[in-house]
Formats: sequence, C-alpha cells, structure tokens
Amino acid sequence: MEYTHNLIGFPSVKKMGEQVEREAAMRKEAFKHLQEKEEDIKIIDFHTHVFPDRIAEAALATLAKESETLPFTRGTAADIQRSMKEAGVDISVVLPIVTHASKTAQINITSAKTNETSDTTGLLSFAGVHPEVENPKEQLKLIKELGFKGIKLHPDYQHIPFDHPKTMKLIDEAADLDLIVITHAGKDIGLYPPTCCTVDSIRNVIHQLYPPKLVLAHMGGWDEWDEVLDKLVGEDVYFDTAFSIGEINWADPKNPKGGFHQMEDDKFMELVYSIGTDRVLFASDSPWTEQKDYVDRIKAMPFEEHEKEQIFAGNAKKLLGIIPEEDVW
Repeated sequence: MEYTHNLIGFPSVKKMGEQVEREAAMRKEAFKHLQEKEEDIKIIDFHTHVFPDRIAEAALATLAKESETLPFTRGTAADIQRSMKEAGVDISVVLPIVTHASKTAQINITSAKTNETSDTTGLLSFAGVHPEVENPKEQLKLIKELGFKGIKLHPDYQHIPFDHPKTMKLIDEAADLDLIVITHAGKDIGLYPPTCCTVDSIRNVIHQLYPPKLVLAHMGGWDEWDEVLDKLVGEDVYFDTAFSIGEINWADPKNPKGGFHQMEDDKFMELVYSIGTDRVLFASDSPWTEQKDYVDRIKAMPFEEHEKEQIFAGNAKKLLGIIPEEDVW
C-alpha cells in the first residue's frame, strides 16, 4: 500500500512510515478473518453509531435533547459490544458523521483504528465525508487506501442537499473507487425541518448518476414511506431498516415530538416486499433503538427463512465483500 497524499490533518509519508504499513496490514488481516468465518456471521447491523469514550456522554446528551428521545446504550464501543452480544449481532457497521468539512481527515484516521480489530470486536467502521471538504477526490482516494468499504453522508447535519452538485460529485467519485455510499434519507427527528435528503432529491441522484452501491437509510426516507413506495421502488439501490419500526423511546412518552411514529409491521413488510428482500439490509440505528428488540421484531415477522437470511446478513455480506456476490445465494 502506498500513501502518496499529504493532506491537511494527515501525517506526511515520512512520519507515517512503518506505523502506516503495520496498521494497514492489521486492517487487511482483520477483514480477511471476517471473510474466513463468514458462515458464522448470521446478523450484520448495517447502521450504528459509536463515539469516542471521552465525548460519548456529552454527544448523546445533546442528540437526545434535540430529538427528545433516549438512547439505549452509552454510545461507546464497549457498550455496543454488550448490546451486540445480547442481540446476537455479529458485526455492527459504525457510521461516523462529519459535520464540519475540516474534520474529515481527523475523524477518518480515528475511524480507521476501529478496523484494525474488526474481527475480534465485530465493529467495522465506514469513513465519513463532508461534501464541502477540500480536495474531495484526494480524500476519497485516501479513504480507499485506508481500507474503508464505504462512506457515510448525512445531508441534514451537513446542511447541504443530497442532489447538490458537490454531493453528487462526491457520490460519483466514490462510485469510481467502488466505495459504498450510505446516506441518511428523509426527515431527521432531531433536526426537522427542513429535509435535505428528500425522496425527489434521491431520485435525481439515482437517475443522473446511477450509483452502483447506494444505501438509503431508514427504508428510503424516514417518515416519508408512502412517497418511498410510490417513487423509489424498483430503483437499483439498497435500503436499510434503521429506526423505522417499533416504538420510539421518547423522553416524554405523553408528549411525542411532532406526533412522529414508526411504520406498523404490516406497512414495513409491504415496503420490504415491494423493494425486494435482496435489497434490504438489517439495521438498527443503535443507540437510538435497541438492537435486540430490532432483531426480535424482524425474526417474528412472517418472512420466509431465506428472506430473513438475506435481510439479516446475506445482502450485507455481498455488499461489503465478505463473500463474492456470486456465492451469496
């Protein structure tokens, strides 16, 4: 692996030296171990959030206040591992959100450390990118070299529409590098209004770029599921189940914010079958939902066993490259 970049926030090649190569080898070896034990991987949670220990408490307190909900974990790596064990989750994909373009490099260096031990912790981190980051193409190249499988976008927190030219350029360049792009879709319970990733903006991106590995969180558009059913069914994209079913853990259950609620199970199943079970990824949005509750809810739904296998892990294994696409079914 060659590190030819010298971006702001990244150490120079000389300073990185042997440490860079050692860390890169550790990440590669850890992912190889995941591939070797893929038959034992039964549940992959494709959408979780973990914060550094030093800021986790404060970060969750702020987000909880904004959303008027309560988290189910402390937001730390140790606590989500506890949650995973209780729920039977083998891998949690960690999605960092870059809210300031200048912090892109710093956040990704930290996130890359997570992937050095993904085979033992079960935590596999994506990179975060802000559409207004300086030198986006170089940042994406380095993300690829660091071994990340994909990037996370959150148009609402990044204050830029999903179909903005800068965002679209980032998505297109990520596709050229065979990176997965996962985006928050629909309203955000902590920030709404306005909505920066609407169903129409998603359609614009799909029909202009045809991104091969685009994942739409929250079943394509949180609290916009009728529109998703009408406008996004049949598109060549993936949908994750994060924060879309079950009960919202309101701080004040008697006064739910905005009257928001999740999909009923029958509506969720209708949407899943309309999309196709080969395009749906199990995801919880931990710490904002309880992983065990999410696993139990979907297990209890009357999907066929092979459909549950697709949703819980098969589709994610294919997308992440844990097993070759032709070997999935």
